[in-house]
Amino acid sequence: MNALTRTAAIARIRTFAFAGIEAVPVEVQVQISAGSPGFLVVGLPDKAVGEARERVRAALAAMGLSMPPRRVLVNLAPADLAKEGSHFDLPIALGVLAAMDVLPREEIDGYAALGELHLDGTLHKVAGVLPAAIGASLLELGLICPAAQGGEAAWAGRIEVLAARDLLGVVNHFRGSQVLTPPEPAGLAEAPRGPDLADVKGLETARRAVEIAAAGGHNLLLVGPPGAGKSMLAARLPGLLPDLTPEQALEVSMVHSVAGLLADGRLLMRPPFREPHHSASQAALSGGGQRARPGEISLAHRGVLFLDELPEFPRPALEALRQPMEQGRTTVARAAAHVTYPARFQLVAAMNPCRCGHLGGAGRECGRAPRCGEEYAGRISGPVLDRIDLTVDVQPASAAELARAPPGESSAAVAARVARARDAQRARYGAEGPAVNAEAEGRDVALAPEAEALAGQAMERMRLSPRGYIRVLRVARTIADLAGAERVGRVHVAEALAFRQRTRG
Repeated sequence: MNALTRTAAIARIRTFAFAGIEAVPVEVQVQISAGSPGFLVVGLPDKAVGEARERVRAALAAMGLSMPPRRVLVNLAPADLAKEGSHFDLPIALGVLAAMDVLPREEIDGYAALGELHLDGTLHKVAGVLPAAIGASLLELGLICPAAQGGEAAWAGRIEVLAARDLLGVVNHFRGSQVLTPPEPAGLAEAPRGPDLADVKGLETARRAVEIAAAGGHNLLLVGPPGAGKSMLAARLPGLLPDLTPEQALEVSMVHSVAGLLADGRLLMRPPFREPHHSASQAALSGGGQRARPGEISLAHRGVLFLDELPEFPRPALEALRQPMEQGRTTVARAAAHVTYPARFQLVAAMNPCRCGHLGGAGRECGRAPRCGEEYAGRISGPVLDRIDLTVDVQPASAAELARAPPGESSAAVAARVARARDAQRARYGAEGPAVNAEAEGRDVALAPEAEALAGQAMERMRLSPRGYIRVLRVARTIADLAGAERVGRVHVAEALAFRQRTRG
């Protein structure tokens, strides 16, 4: 009877599946029983999880062990949750070793694990260690992970992290012949602030629009001929933004961890800047693919998404941005599940006025004006344009103007004003309110009577949609913050309206 009980005993260890940036607990149950020799993995594994059987066999062989000539059953519970990725290798191997009594079952049950096994038993990096560590901390479990990602897991705080170079190191730790030193947090990522705004001469209106966009987190569209300085201005906007708050840094880093892009496990303290090519597909922008990976809009969460040559992007890809621009998240719908990623990004876009780029140019005129410009701008739908707060015409300066123009104001000086405006917004909305004016509700914007009258007149004459009207108020609030004004005045609304794209039709 004792032999039968021992044979039927089950070894358990936890790991995680990922739904967006949420780590969903998965229990790896391993049973070794009498029957035809075999190694079976059940519980909706994908191909990578199914192939873990051969990697585990090879890793055990590298340690001088062999699979028992019995039936080895691995169950990934809950059974109705799809399991994807090579990070299931390590928990399956540890579960098998515990079921073979190589590792103590009671101790293994107090840990979660993730890591990819190579054939020689070494552990290699996998995506999602940071959210997994936070998930293990919430479950009051320790975490076993590859040595290269121990610093990333250590960010979870009060959690025991065992970061091993190979499977043998984990076995030796539990058997007492080797001690794995607890890793220290990996540190903060060093991100340069980018080129200086002082390099930009002239273009005062465009520079002002960039400052307003940075101060309030507003979407910005730069329109102008080739070489006018659109991309140059966009590249300098991230240098005006303040560092992320600790909460935002953790959230952004979790997205990059799930995507496998968190370099050396270092937390990201600077707002991300993503600039995908205009050939990017809808899945590349909004997320998707076989494993529902985060797209560019999620990788730009709490940062800037720069779309150069905006009309050249596929129409479905641009239309897919509409809902995330409003809600700050994106949902990837799949047959088995819906995966949601955060996507609170600031859109900065640039485009030529027409296909040839010379519509309205002083030196070289478009040969098909105005039809060329109308057709080209028509590639961007009205609903997408309605979600853009600031539109500015960027005209190139002549050689004489560049020679006479004084040096532009530095990024440091502009960033100081942006920081003061952001401080005013945090004081106004509080820790639980909107992070920036671009996320505020219309009722949050206090207007002086003359400012409210001007906004109402403009809504009718410029045919602003209710959404466009609210966005004008948000921009006006940011302009007032830059000026240090408590209430939004008429002059602030007037400047906001000057940057507003008029509705077609």
